[in-house]
Amino acid sequence: MSSNDSPTNRRAAGGRPSASTRSGHPSGSQGRERIAQKKREEEAAAARSRRTRRLTVGALAVVGVLVVGVMVAVTVAPSDPQRSVAVGLPVVPGPLGPEGVPIEQGPMLASTASAATGQPVDGVECNSTEQVAYHVHTHLSIYVEGVLRPIPAGIGIVSPVGQQAPAGVFDHASQCYYWLHVHAQDGVIHIESPAGHSYVLGQFFDLWGQPLSSDRVGPATGPLTMWIDGHRYRGDPRAIPLGSHEDVQIDVGRPVVDPHSVRWAATSL
Repeated sequence: MSSNDSPTNRRAAGGRPSASTRSGHPSGSQGRERIAQKKREEEAAAARSRRTRRLTVGALAVVGVLVVGVMVAVTVAPSDPQRSVAVGLPVVPGPLGPEGVPIEQGPMLASTASAATGQPVDGVECNSTEQVAYHVHTHLSIYVEGVLRPIPAGIGIVSPVGQQAPAGVFDHASQCYYWLHVHAQDGVIHIESPAGHSYVLGQFFDLWGQPLSSDRVGPATGPLTMWIDGHRYRGDPRAIPLGSHEDVQIDVGRPVVDPHSVRWAATSL
């Protein structure tokens, strides 16, 4: 081979590219651009990964808050989901009656012998049919010296006629219904009137024809301990409101019985 054909002379003369160039490895500005492009792609992938991790952590945090909220709700909510008020109170005792409320058992507090017979009482009228424009229910329990004294059926129902139901007797009126009345011996006062008026326990006792004061409930006398939905009430017993699904309990004398409640959601009331 002559000196003119040596690799050095061929490179100097602008001959074929060197072996390093033919092998495909980048060189010069092209190589630097490829390296920079690769670095940019790696940085973009890393940024996407960080965003994904942040979104995942955020989602897990939200789920955690929801789970804790549900656990707290389950913990503080009543074990009986049918109770919306008076949470945690024992249930009114007795076998279920025709309205799905336990029948009050024991010696009657007072009869209906002196109850109103159709004339208006304290602005409460007696109509031939039940007025249901305003229709709510209050439960009343009365204990005398620790003994439950039932409220009789038929208060506020003039000339009641008892209808036998599978779970007990249910009274209907043969003449008229007062806006406050009791269908069964379960302590449930039906408040049914042509307009949304406010009614109080004193009006119900006046319809019953029984006294009610700070130291007397019907024929029973003594210091009163009163409860509304499990909370102590220290006002005038005659002013106790008759509200929707309220549990009113009055203890006359001692011992005082812990307040009870009705499973309202299990009834048709």
